[in-house]
Amino acid sequence: MNRLLLTWSDAGTLGPAPAHQGRRPDSDRGPVQRLLDQDESRYDAIVILTIPAGEAPSRALAERARARAPRVELRVVDVDDPSDHAKLFRAVGPLAGQLKRAFPEAGWAIDVLLSAGTPQAQTIWVILVQAGILPARMLQVIPAAFVPRPHPRPVREVRLDIEGFPEIRALREEVVRLRAEARTREAVLVGESEPMRALRARVARVAATDVPVLIVGETGTGKELVARAIHEHSPRRRGPFIAENCGVFAEGVLASELFGHEAGAFTGAAGRRRGVFEQAHGGTLFLDEIGELSPRVQASLLRVLQDGTLRRVGGEAKIELDVRVVAATHRDLAAMVADGAFREDLVYRLRGAILEVPPLRERGGDIEILVEAFLDEVRARRKGRGLEVTREALRRLHHHPWPGNVRELRAEVHRWGVFCDDTVDAGDLSPEITSPPARPAGSGAGVHAHGAGALGAGAHAHGAGAAAGGERLATLAEAVESAERAAIARALDAHQGNISRAARALGIDRNTLKRKRAAYGLGSASAPRGRR
Repeated sequence: MNRLLLTWSDAGTLGPAPAHQGRRPDSDRGPVQRLLDQDESRYDAIVILTIPAGEAPSRALAERARARAPRVELRVVDVDDPSDHAKLFRAVGPLAGQLKRAFPEAGWAIDVLLSAGTPQAQTIWVILVQAGILPARMLQVIPAAFVPRPHPRPVREVRLDIEGFPEIRALREEVVRLRAEARTREAVLVGESEPMRALRARVARVAATDVPVLIVGETGTGKELVARAIHEHSPRRRGPFIAENCGVFAEGVLASELFGHEAGAFTGAAGRRRGVFEQAHGGTLFLDEIGELSPRVQASLLRVLQDGTLRRVGGEAKIELDVRVVAATHRDLAAMVADGAFREDLVYRLRGAILEVPPLRERGGDIEILVEAFLDEVRARRKGRGLEVTREALRRLHHHPWPGNVRELRAEVHRWGVFCDDTVDAGDLSPEITSPPARPAGSGAGVHAHGAGALGAGAHAHGAGAAAGGERLATLAEAVESAERAAIARALDAHQGNISRAARALGIDRNTLKRKRAAYGLGSASAPRGRR
């Protein structure tokens, strides 16, 4: 197992030191060197981080470290203020992912030195390690000023694995806030169809204001992504983006999640907790599934939106808020208001602007773009191994109604990454995609009546006559499906239901034939005259 040391530089910066920072004695080699002086500190690689103002002094430290490790990298992190938690997290968070790829867990053990860098930088290491973002061991070097004589254990491992530590509870909230903030930086609305271009234009106009926004659309259309895009393009983009799903909590728990609670407010409330409104202070709060709120929570939410203040559950003090609320729902709020299930005055407070996210069936031109975007995710997971999608598979994707919208398409593409090696063909798609859509009785009857001959001149003449008579003209996809169904039925009948022989006669794979037979409902038509 190779070993990597990850540390901030302790060589200082150019220019005057802060007034509170004392000069290090000449006899003190610094925590990085003191760690490397230990016999057990043998590393195969060392990565030293510094800010631009500390690049020059850190080069000398890197040169000294090369005497103790064959590979030493000095990385300059674009942070002007190393005491700013948010800036450090945004810079170091992606770096943690890069290091995991460059030094994979399977072959590398990572040590993080907490003793170098600002206290804020040390806190970020703790957050990354405790949150599992950076799988590493945390080390601390005993300051030389406190150990005038050689210490039996000058280096110790820092472990925070006791659930009761209040520091860990505080870190959890910080992790939620910082991770959510970092995710919004890459919010992108994918698609070039007319509905998506119109949506992006509306998002740009709405984002520049500070009005509350109500996002409506079917489940799976990407309402949270729209909310993130609003935040990222707004003046609040430097503040946090916090998302909460109002449909996953019971009424009592949801009130605590939204507004926070004081110690002893209810059974199990051992300490004070900030709700998502406080966590989103200075930024944006996204409330998904707003239509699931109970009447009592609706009343509390209305009060917060009206006054700009809240009281924690079990508390008395008013807390001032500066939060932009973006809400979303797939339900018809107007109908809920008419039924008395939702407050009309709350709707008015939420809908400063309304954005409607189009369903995937109305943006068919985006399917190939979305497939390519999701295939990029699959390639990253498969370490660069790509997938090619055939024209027939894409044709089936275009004809599917996508009741689950973009979420369903993403799940389908990720399924290919598991079950397909190099190529995705129509036979590799999920059964609900390859099955023909249900059609009203009588639609396309002329095509089905002609069976395999539906693709010939007779079918064309019949279809043209039907269209002239006002009846529905079958689409090419329906004609192809009809011909395929008839060919499969004839092959099964000719070979007495034997799947293997029928598949060979049709020139397709046996499993493909089984799926198509089930999709077309031909399982019982040819049963059970031969071996399956």
